[in-house]
Amino acid sequence: MYDPVYITGLILAFFFGDDYAVPLAYLDPGTGAMIISAIIGIFATIVLAVKTFWYKIASLFKGKKDDQKSDNKTKKGSS
Repeated sequence: MYDPVYITGLILAFFFGDDYAVPLAYLDPGTGAMIISAIIGIFATIVLAVKTFWYKIASLFKGKKDDQKSDNKTKKGSS
């Protein structure tokens, strides 16, 4: 029988051989900067979306306390 390490090596060589390890494109530093800026932009978008929805959800539970306060002030001032 064959040694298990030998068979494992053959399988790994088949899947990760030289034909599959050759990069088909050159990634220069400008490309890396573009990828990093895209990741930062996506992160900022997610943070802003969560913040927006958080305030909308929080306002549902808080009610309309600000409108009641402003109505009381206008009623006191007009009489």
